[in-house]
Amino acid sequence: MDESMIKDSVKASPEVATALSEGRAVVALESTIISHGMPYPENVESARTCERIIRAEGATPATIAIIGGVIRVGLVDEELEHMGRSSGVRKVSRRDLPMVLASGEDGATTVASTMIGASLAGVRVFATGGIGGVHRGAQQTFDISADLMELARTPLAVICAGAKSILDIGLTLEVLETHGVPVIGYGTDAFPAFYVRDGGFPVDERADDVRDIARVMRLKWSLGLSGGIVVANPIPKEHEMDPALISHSIEEAIQTAEARGVRGKEITPFILARLNEVTEGRSLSANKQLVYNNARVAARLAVAYAGLDP
Repeated sequence: MDESMIKDSVKASPEVATALSEGRAVVALESTIISHGMPYPENVESARTCERIIRAEGATPATIAIIGGVIRVGLVDEELEHMGRSSGVRKVSRRDLPMVLASGEDGATTVASTMIGASLAGVRVFATGGIGGVHRGAQQTFDISADLMELARTPLAVICAGAKSILDIGLTLEVLETHGVPVIGYGTDAFPAFYVRDGGFPVDERADDVRDIARVMRLKWSLGLSGGIVVANPIPKEHEMDPALISHSIEEAIQTAEARGVRGKEITPFILARLNEVTEGRSLSANKQLVYNNARVAARLAVAYAGLDP
């Protein structure tokens, strides 16, 4: 690994760098949700709310984005505003990362590229909304998110509300199992499906205390076992959406996407936008609440992990 190249391409903010050097809790956050997930100014306001929640729990937030061809780990307020306002910011996954860095462009990080940036900086806990996975019909399309491959190789605990409801949950869990990625339910026996608390499949293990998850993290990586850990954290019950409504709306959105020829990485934002229309904004509100809940749990986990004996 070229240390000088990493130093030039990955830069932590002073706040994040200090927290890491002192062994304090840090939580990574992605930037795709800012640039591609919500309209302005809701996107920036939500990002700021996530950071406030993490700070209130005693951890340091590290929102990750590519600005001017550099992976920034921890954004100042002006940079958050820039990511929320700017049009044409590229959505960057592992495949796109070297090209965007080489060209000096701006990029919004997905789950996969956020994991890469966080890991290079030494961050071990990441809060997101929901992970990507195996898309419905993948037997024909081979449409499988790079998030799953990143979880197989990069050492982070990813706190999420399960996988996005538009995915094939069963096949997503099968791929994670194949690659040795533990799926731990935080306070739940069921793997959640984003807007819904029970996605119809069980988790590998249940943990009711973040300290237990922190010990799993330490043991996994101390043993030299590569890859991450999925911490499935259900959307709060009061914000859960009606499963029948979500299922019907997703099927309708998928059919519309197929009719319009929407493919690849454009499918997820298209379907989420359609869901927001069909549910009259309720899906966007639920999305924000589950992200806030994940940020809170991630901060508590990061604090527990930082407090473990070396």
